[in-house]
Amino acid sequence: MKKQQPVYNSAPLPFQGQKRRFIDEFRKALSQFPDAAVLVDLFGGSGLLSHVAKQERPEVRVVYNDFDDFHLRLENIPKTNALLAKIRNIVGGGISKGERIPEELRACILDLIRKEEQTGFVDYITLSSSLLFSGRRATSFEELAKESFNNNIKQTDYVANGYLDGVEIVKADYRELFAQYKNVENVVLFVDPPYLSTDTRTYKAYWKLADYFDVLKVLEGHAYIYFTSTKSQIIELTDWLCRMRFSANPFAGVQRHEIKLSINHQAEYTDIMLVKNSARSKSPTD
Repeated sequence: MKKQQPVYNSAPLPFQGQKRRFIDEFRKALSQFPDAAVLVDLFGGSGLLSHVAKQERPEVRVVYNDFDDFHLRLENIPKTNALLAKIRNIVGGGISKGERIPEELRACILDLIRKEEQTGFVDYITLSSSLLFSGRRATSFEELAKESFNNNIKQTDYVANGYLDGVEIVKADYRELFAQYKNVENVVLFVDPPYLSTDTRTYKAYWKLADYFDVLKVLEGHAYIYFTSTKSQIIELTDWLCRMRFSANPFAGVQRHEIKLSINHQAEYTDIMLVKNSARSKSPTD
């Protein structure tokens, strides 16, 4: 008898932006596509959509774009579990869940992590979920060392058995992957880019507004499942731009002045002032 593969309703490791709350609706949506469909997860992230797609539709081909190297975190789960076990021993049982870890213990934990980094892989995103306030993320030792620690340490091991079984793993810029599959018959695109107006610091690529609009081009003429948020208002903005149909760029010919500002050591932004010193810019045809 064939062994049944485990089904995950959330990613087996912490990952910002995974679609676990959409899984039930996602499963229903998958039933609309033909048996010969090729499902291409352009922004694979944690691989949750690819995993669910393969479990729900085992007969179809599923291509997972692991641009963020999530599979490396999965492969190193044994090392992560071993490191967390050592951290649990350092913290002991005298600190309540959510309570701040004293500085002397924090120093011991950092020393342990530094030594681990010298000998092997360290999953800083997973460590962040055990040591930092909810929502805080570090991607390097330097970032982690700047933070105070709280006891949110996971008490059981992480497991990812069979998570990406049957899924084709690739790593490419989404535009390259789209170019490869855009003319494939029955291709279905999963499009889950980083949300506009959302912290994308843990992603490998920095996203500008133009990047979000570039993504919309892949939707034309294809079957797709696209994810966004009211926080980004990308749907409303796209609708507005289509209705307005500017005859020219209103920012053409302006003087641009910038001031960089920091909210804290992890978050910063740039304020911009644009100056136009005439009521109407001359075009080359004037």
